[in-house]
Amino acid sequence: MRTSGVLPLVLAAAGTQVAAQTSVSVGAPSASIVPAGPATGKLGNATVTTKNPQGVVYQATFPDTPFFKGAYPDGGNIKGTLTAVANPSGQGIIFTFNWKNLPKKGGPFMYHLHVDPVPENGNCTATLAHLDPFIRFEDPVCDKAHPETCQTGDLSGKFGDIPEGQTEFSATFPDLYSSTEEGLGSFFGNRSIVFHYANKTRVSCANFVKVAGDSHGGHGASESPCSTATGPHATGHANLTTTTSRPASGTSTPAPTTTPSGPALSIGSSLQASAAGVIAFGAALMFLL
Repeated sequence: MRTSGVLPLVLAAAGTQVAAQTSVSVGAPSASIVPAGPATGKLGNATVTTKNPQGVVYQATFPDTPFFKGAYPDGGNIKGTLTAVANPSGQGIIFTFNWKNLPKKGGPFMYHLHVDPVPENGNCTATLAHLDPFIRFEDPVCDKAHPETCQTGDLSGKFGDIPEGQTEFSATFPDLYSSTEEGLGSFFGNRSIVFHYANKTRVSCANFVKVAGDSHGGHGASESPCSTATGPHATGHANLTTTTSRPASGTSTPAPTTTPSGPALSIGSSLQASAAGVIAFGAALMFLL
């Protein structure tokens, strides 16, 4: 009789303790929303190049005739040069564009550093893909608010496309992720620049040629991890100057992902532990009685 009288009390106590544990766990935050970052390379973000040799100048000059003849039915080609020198601080490169006689149609136009040089026959297709040492690939498109996540060679992705109807492009951009030091994956001195239609047709291309300085320079350039801090050195867009007018492109908000937090994941284990403890206590009490 004593056992039968105590058992309901034990079970009631067990129910009360389990309910208390349930209310505490459920009341805790169960999930947090973590925004997804921009796409980046399989090897991570591009790294800042440092100690690029001072006095070294590379320049690419477009030929007299285009690769895609349809861009200039009356003859001619893009005229001008792309010049690259090390930033005075040694971090990254300063690109100076001085292009005229741009195509009248087919824009907005893109321009990229490509992996291989242009062969003697002028075949722009032979330059292969964009310079991409961190294996990022072209898609999704570059987010120029985060240039460290873009392909190293995607210059227009980082600096902006050239609008159709603009016949000249004169601009200067710093880029922390390119290099004039031979031996680095981000080195472009033995590569090429390719000018594209919006549909990616290769209109014209040109090889870089060293026109001044020693690319070794005794400095020993290196690539350092990209900073996550805000400011000019984080974006690679410090001291940007340009004489062109390019419409700003909108940026999309990354889709959030849900990451479960610790308290929510512990509800099941807490209930099991509490119930097991109470039942064991009840069993021991019944034995004593």
